Amino acid sequence: LLRLDVDTPPAPLSLNYSIPTDNPFVGNTDGFREEIYAYGLRNMFKFSFDRETGDLWGADVGQDAYEEVNLVTNGGNYGWRLREGAHCFNPSTNCPTAGLIDPVYEYAHGGGSRSVTGGVVYRGTRNPDLVGDYLFADYIIGDVWALDLDVTPPVRRTVVPAGFGIIAFGEDFDGEVYILNQ
Repeated sequence: LLRLDVDTPPAPLSLNYSIPTDNPFVGNTDGFREEIYAYGLRNMFKFSFDRETGDLWGADVGQDAYEEVNLVTNGGNYGWRLREGAHCFNPSTNCPTAGLIDPVYEYAHGGGSRSVTGGVVYRGTRNPDLVGDYLFADYIIGDVWALDLDVTPPVRRTVVPAGFGIIAFGEDFDGEVYILNQ
């Protein structure tokens, strides 16, 4: 995941952006791009900022067996290609895990689910039972889920059995959520 500063004049002038000075690889001599904010993500399909806390949430589509939801942090390594979710992928057993961040939530493929669509932390007022929950979906089965972040491990419940491919979530000025299908 890259982070750029498009509001500050670039240096060198060959770029159309600047690099935030607190990106984890600023000034490194190992050849890593300074634009990198977090890594080890396979295929992030939508991310959002919690309007109350500023936390960055992202859903990462898995390869063969698991989908995941991550709380993305500056310099975080989420393990892809070593792991899919919190499970060894390459190699399939005994993969190194030191320094890797586990997903906040993961689910296995099954029952038709196999493609997570990232959503938002609900901060509206129309549905008080959802306040503070992360809303997300699975594109294939079309269910909208709420992830209760106040318990460990987080608990997922179905809030809308939509039955169609959800490709995005949006929020209005009041924090109410909209879902988009194709």
